[in-house]
Amino acid sequence: MSLEKTLNETAEFIKGKLGENIPQTAVTLGSGLGEFADKLSDKTVIPYQEIPHFHHTTVVGHAGQMVIGKTEKGSHVLALQGRIHAYEGHSFEEVVFPTRVLKTLGVRNLILTNASGGMNSHFKAGDLVLIKDHLNLTGHNPLMGKNHDFLGPRFPDMTNTYCPGLREAIKKAAKEINYSLKSGVYVGVLGPSYETPAEIKMYQTLGGDMVGMSTVAEAIAGHHCGLKMAGISCITNMAAGLGAEELDHADIKEEANKVKDIFISLIESSLYYLESGQ
Repeated sequence: MSLEKTLNETAEFIKGKLGENIPQTAVTLGSGLGEFADKLSDKTVIPYQEIPHFHHTTVVGHAGQMVIGKTEKGSHVLALQGRIHAYEGHSFEEVVFPTRVLKTLGVRNLILTNASGGMNSHFKAGDLVLIKDHLNLTGHNPLMGKNHDFLGPRFPDMTNTYCPGLREAIKKAAKEINYSLKSGVYVGVLGPSYETPAEIKMYQTLGGDMVGMSTVAEAIAGHHCGLKMAGISCITNMAAGLGAEELDHADIKEEANKVKDIFISLIESSLYYLESGQ
């Protein structure tokens, strides 16, 4: 089956659950950040294993379900509660499939979130950082192979991958909740091993501020198919060589949990600004 038919089949299944009531904005929730979806009201929950052509999530902190509902401010949103990763053995086309489904459904805006390691000396664990750009150091690109012309051009320009308008809405939201939101360049790597101290020094030299094992492929594919996107990283640890402790995935959920209320408030306020057009 062609990708176009597969995407349409998946989208029709989801529309069968939701009707035509598809939100304009979606949020992909990274490790430990899934509670945003738990807080939604009037929600419809669809486990990934029920959605045609979706894959199960296997990483701790990724519930693996699509949640459609309303925030406390009344914004209508679709949340992907967890994601799959290439290091789990998935192809990049499989990794970005949910992002392309969002576009097929009619979603216009996508906020990508992740847990990441901080490399900027001004960052600390628990900081939320607005992604202003990324470095793709995964060694791969989800657009390799035959171009899917129905999605986008063969050679997409990546200058404004992270939409200036969406970033401004998130900055306004941060001011509204009196949160000092930092910004930085996200370095995407393949994983699953954490980086060596020497690699972190290299990433810093290249201009990276935080590092993680997701987001970049989704950002490339989303931009290619015309989604307006923004990205937010939750700094859950300082990267290798920048702190005294050994890195442990269990710490990610703990650190994300500490900042969950601020994260939820930031996303809710951002969605309000996006819907109101302010």
